[in-house]
Amino acid sequence: MEDLGRVVVILTSTQKKTVLAAFLGWMLDAFDFFLLVFLLGDIAKEFDVKVSDVAYAVFLTLAMRFIGAFIFGRLGDRFGRKPILMLDIVSYSVIGALAAFAPTLWAFLALRALFGIAMGGEWGLGSALAMEAIPPQARGFVSGILQCGYPFGYLLASIAYGLLYKANIGDFTIGWRAMFLLSVLPALIVLFIRAHVPESPAFAERKDAPKPKLMETLRSNWGVALYAVVLMMCFNLFSHGTQDLYPTFLQKQHAFDSATVSWITIVANLGAIVGGLFFGFVSEKIGRVNAITVAALIALPALPLWAYSSTPFMLALGAFVMQISVQGAWGVIPAHLNEISPGAVRATLPGFVYQAGNFLASYNGPFQAKLAESSGDNYSFALAVVAGVIAVAIVVIIRFSPERRGEVLTVTS
Repeated sequence: MEDLGRVVVILTSTQKKTVLAAFLGWMLDAFDFFLLVFLLGDIAKEFDVKVSDVAYAVFLTLAMRFIGAFIFGRLGDRFGRKPILMLDIVSYSVIGALAAFAPTLWAFLALRALFGIAMGGEWGLGSALAMEAIPPQARGFVSGILQCGYPFGYLLASIAYGLLYKANIGDFTIGWRAMFLLSVLPALIVLFIRAHVPESPAFAERKDAPKPKLMETLRSNWGVALYAVVLMMCFNLFSHGTQDLYPTFLQKQHAFDSATVSWITIVANLGAIVGGLFFGFVSEKIGRVNAITVAALIALPALPLWAYSSTPFMLALGAFVMQISVQGAWGVIPAHLNEISPGAVRATLPGFVYQAGNFLASYNGPFQAKLAESSGDNYSFALAVVAGVIAVAIVVIIRFSPERRGEVLTVTS
C-alpha cells in the first residue's frame, strides 16, 4: 500500500485529470458496446431471427474497430491526441444512440458497424495521451486504471440493464430501443477534456518535427507489429469469449431473470476491476510478461465454476475469478503496447494492432452462439472451450514478448 500511495502522489493534478479523461472515454465506450450483449435475445425476437443472427452485430462492431483505430490514430499522430479523442468520443456517442431508431435488422447491423469504426479510435488515443503524460514508474498502475475502464463500462451497462430495462415510466415501458439512447451520454466527457486536459507533452514538444510514414515505421518494426497483432487476437478472444455471450448463457441456459443476470455480471465486473488494478500495479515489480502469465493461468482452475455451476451464487463466484484473470492480464496491456511501440506512431500503432487483433477475433460471437445452438443451446461448452484454449495460448505467446518496462516514452523512441 505504501508503494501504491507513492505512485498516486507523484502524479500532478493535471496528470490525474488526463488519466481520468482517458479512463472515462474507455469506460463509456465499453458501456455503449456492452449494452448490446444484454439485448441480443430481445432484438432477435423483434426482428424474428435467431440470436446468432443478431450476434453479427457484435462481430461487425469488433471487425470494424481496426479501421477506426487506423483513421483516428493517424489523425491523432498528425493533429494531436486531445482534439481527435474529443472528435472520436462524440462520434461513437451519436452513432451508438442512432441504433435505437433502426427499422430493420440490416439497418441495425449497419449502424453497429459504423459504431465499431468510431469505437476503434478511443483506446489508442486515450492510452497514448495518458502514457505520454505520466512518469514511467506510474505506468503499470495507470495501465491497470485505464484498462479497468472496460469492466467499469460493462458494470454500468449491467446496472442500467438491471434497473431500467422493462421499467415503466407512466404508460411507457423501457425496451431495447430506449436502452440505446443512453449511448449519447459519453459525449458529455468532451466538455471535461476541453476544459481540463492538455495535449500530450511528448506530442506538443515534437508536433512540428518531421514524422516518418506509417508504412516505413511498420516495415522497420514489422516483427513487433506482427507479434502484437497475434497477441491481441488472443487477448480479444480471451475477453470477448468470456464476456459477450455470458448474459445470453445466463438468460437462455439457466433462464435467469434480468435482475439475476444483472447482479451476476456486476459481480463479474467487480472481479475484473480488482484484477486489472492488481496486475497492472504488480507488473511494475515483476514485469509485464510475468504479470500477464500469472493472470492468464488463473482462468484454468476457474473454468468449471464459471461455466458449469448451476446456482446463481456459484456462477457469480466463478465469473468473479474468471474476470480477475481476464482483466488482470488486460490491465498490463496499455503500458506494454505503448512501451513496445515506436514513438512517432504511438497514437496509431498500439490501437491499430489492438484492433487488428480484434478483427481477427471478431467472429467469435457468432461462432460461440452457433456452437452452443448446435449442441442444444449448451453455452457452457462453447464458453469453456474458447476460454481454456486461449488462456493457454496467451501464456505461451507472451513469453516471446520483449520486456520494456520503465522506458521513457517520447515521440521519437
